[in-house]
Amino acid sequence: MLSPTDPAPDRKSIPQVDFDLDDLDADEEKYLDFYRKVAVHEDMLVPLAEHHDGPHSYYVLFDRTATWGHPGMPQVLAVHLQRDQEKRTFSFEHAPLPLPAMAQSWLIHRGCPHDAIGLAPLGPPPADEVTRALERRLAGDHYAMGYSYTSDDPEDMVIVVALRALDERAPSPFRVVVEDVDTATWTHTLREGGFDTLGEALQWCDDRLTGESGPLPPVRPAAAASRPAGLPKAPAPRPPGRSR
Repeated sequence: MLSPTDPAPDRKSIPQVDFDLDDLDADEEKYLDFYRKVAVHEDMLVPLAEHHDGPHSYYVLFDRTATWGHPGMPQVLAVHLQRDQEKRTFSFEHAPLPLPAMAQSWLIHRGCPHDAIGLAPLGPPPADEVTRALERRLAGDHYAMGYSYTSDDPEDMVIVVALRALDERAPSPFRVVVEDVDTATWTHTLREGGFDTLGEALQWCDDRLTGESGPLPPVRPAAAASRPAGLPKAPAPRPPGRSR
């Protein structure tokens, strides 16, 4: 997570995003739509990654204005631009997302090569290999996001994300991913837990944001998903690891 006001010691070194649309203004309505949804705060968008391939451009952007919006808003923006030089216009898709790895995944599923959208070394680096491995997997995964909350409180910089596996047969069909920033070492960790229901996942997120959560319950391996015939799955009134 970058600091919303000063992501680098030397502000002159902060990279600037360039959407390269100066000659593509034939469709005024499309241009205004892009301006309102993406480029209105262009000078406050910090490129964490970008890739250009012919008419296509893919961006992972840190939105420094999000901290002043609705509490908990995602601070990362994924943008896919497709230019039509002959018609002098363009089309675009965008999505606010809580984690850079999720923005990478969103772009990869829209045609960006997996190995072309590596992140720039901005913000706190991963603290360990567990974090790096989970970020790599998130960038390649396909999932549905149910909820996220981004807190840039200097006393507790944390992002919680509840995800649903698209495969209904997946073990631990609901996941919670948590990014914690250690402001003393200026590093971040990413961890994942598994839940049987969305309600349990959301409750853990709420408990983490109020400082009352236990450890994340582990994600059940695929082998644990199968049960002998005739043994019904018992309801889980509360996820494991949430003892006060």
